[in-house]
Amino acid sequence: MIEDIEDYINYVYIEKKLSSNTKDAYLSDLKEFSSYLDNKKIINVKTDDIRSYIEHLNNINEKDKTIARKIVSVKTFFDYLMKTNKLNINPCEKIESPKIKKTLPKTLNKKEVLMLLNIKTDSAKKWRDKAMIELMYAAGLRVSELVNLEVNDINLSDCYVRIYGKGKKERIVPIASSTVELLDNYINIYRNSLLKGYLTDKVFISSYGKGITRQGFFKILKKTAKEVGIEKDFSPHTLRHSFATHLLENGADLRSIGEMLGHENIKTTQIYTHISNNKKRKDYDRYHPRNKKGI
Repeated sequence: MIEDIEDYINYVYIEKKLSSNTKDAYLSDLKEFSSYLDNKKIINVKTDDIRSYIEHLNNINEKDKTIARKIVSVKTFFDYLMKTNKLNINPCEKIESPKIKKTLPKTLNKKEVLMLLNIKTDSAKKWRDKAMIELMYAAGLRVSELVNLEVNDINLSDCYVRIYGKGKKERIVPIASSTVELLDNYINIYRNSLLKGYLTDKVFISSYGKGITRQGFFKILKKTAKEVGIEKDFSPHTLRHSFATHLLENGADLRSIGEMLGHENIKTTQIYTHISNNKKRKDYDRYHPRNKKGI
């Protein structure tokens, strides 16, 4: 089975233009599936085997979202085997993907965002940290897009960044003059001191003189949040959600927000209308006279 999995991974990586992270996730999911079935030959895999695997995932208390992702990985793998005539019967045909309860994305309020952005810049690393957090929020980037940014992707004179998102699709996102000023200072004054003799086009540089990683930024964000006194649990993606939610709350057009986020489908962006509506409900309940007792 492993050879078939590797063939499939190479196929989707090239044809679907997957990111390295997505490719690695598919590979990990399918290797786990293969290991559960003791590397059984593809032609011997039955529907009951897949049902047993799903039951196993539930028994080890995997999250619904994780189970759904792993089942999608398995289903798309067997779809590929059918298309390439390696199988005549698809054992996943009667397997339904688990339904995930939709939850609203976590966001930071505007005060919390300002707390993150007001960190002291008393070293080159602090300038880098502030520039990363600022740009993440200012442009609504995915963390992979942030860490893969190259110097030529940032146009300081025209105030925009060029992003290569999912499927390596290009989009242009405008940024504020205050963000431009911060990036200008970091790139032209402080970035070189972090390079330590290495050559890289990556904008954000680690302590080792190379491009910073996703995990590296996560640690920076977590450390910064602790320093400024934000106790809630959140991830880099929370800044992206906050970008979209705050734009919507201030009257931005949903389609424009979707384009800036790199969403292919407007339905993906519509989740933010639910967040905004929740806030409206809370504001109404709190402030409207007709909702107060005795009025």
